[in-house]
Amino acid sequence: MAVEVVMPKLGMAMKEGTVSLWSKAVGDPVEKGEAIASINSEKIEMEIESPAEGTILNIAVQEGQGVPPGTVICHIGNPNEKIKVDEPVAKETQPEIAEQEKPKTKESPILPMGDRLMITPVARKMAQAANLDIEKIEGTGPGGRITKEDVQKVIEKKDFMPVNTEKSIVPPPQATLESPQQIPVTGMRNIIAKRMKESLQSSAQLTITMKVDVTDLVILQKQAAETLQKHETTKLTITDFVAKAVVLSLKEHPKMNSAYIEDNIILYEHIHLGLAVALENGLVVPVIRNAENYTLRQLSNKGKELARCARDSQLPIEDMQGSTFTISNLGAYGVEHFTPILNTPETGILGIGSAYDTPLYIGEELEKRTILPLSLTFDHRVLDGAPAAAFLQTLKRYLEEPITVIL
Repeated sequence: MAVEVVMPKLGMAMKEGTVSLWSKAVGDPVEKGEAIASINSEKIEMEIESPAEGTILNIAVQEGQGVPPGTVICHIGNPNEKIKVDEPVAKETQPEIAEQEKPKTKESPILPMGDRLMITPVARKMAQAANLDIEKIEGTGPGGRITKEDVQKVIEKKDFMPVNTEKSIVPPPQATLESPQQIPVTGMRNIIAKRMKESLQSSAQLTITMKVDVTDLVILQKQAAETLQKHETTKLTITDFVAKAVVLSLKEHPKMNSAYIEDNIILYEHIHLGLAVALENGLVVPVIRNAENYTLRQLSNKGKELARCARDSQLPIEDMQGSTFTISNLGAYGVEHFTPILNTPETGILGIGSAYDTPLYIGEELEKRTILPLSLTFDHRVLDGAPAAAFLQTLKRYLEEPITVIL
């Protein structure tokens, strides 16, 4: 009897999962434990492995299509095995999905093997929009399948061959190169787009900035890094010091460690610090729970561990939920001040810019000092400008007197 492969539930809050990529096509043999597809939810992407050895009998969910957890996305069984209507289906699966052997759309997400070209629907649409001959495109996906990245590379190189048809006139090269591209917004990018729009529409966001003299902090950080490298491989960074200073500042300004929910301001007892991590196709926010209980070294090690797991797509969804305040760092890109968007319903998010050297008067003496730009976005429904500025002043005090951060 055919084995059902269902959309897994990646966390208690997951309502929908999306198939981002099929690694196998209908008719392909698979081994137990072999990756057959990639899926993503709101905050995580992972591969689905085959639960049994056999052949892909059908694909019920197309690439880019979102379905509830428990929905059957494909069947695996013996070659030419028929999928019976009365076979058991997952409790959360809609019956009509199990009855069909092929999607009801004109195109399947991955074309069958054989004489037909293997190309994803997104790639096909992009190729048609750019008037490309798909037979001239080299596929780099599984089994030689043409992906949207393959089409994008051809468009960028401008060395494609236009499609020749009797009913259409091939436009001149210049017109072809100016043809707009249409890229569907799916998966993680779609979730980010919705979340950011909802954040701006559902809160009263205001960003204030402040410059911090971190000259002494840089000296202390370098000394600490040299000492720690003798005992362990990791080292303390400026961001680690900022994270610890944020935790200390939140303890002094509890209203910044809050959320606006249904006309109520929720003050949190513990500090769950979110650290924005950039990924190739978006970003995630791993959470350090009860950050107030961590020493500087512990906070540093935990942050690096979570960031590594996030980039390796091994971060459990539970570690990306429940933050009460978030830090976003664009310093590595040379950005100074920016306007980070709230990770609602949180009240605040801190943006760290790129540190730079500048001459400053210290008393009567002109000295070379290192300045760190900070940007604080806060929900004006919870805080006014003065208390938000007071939070930044406290943070500035800790960073300009860095010994207080490690005491």
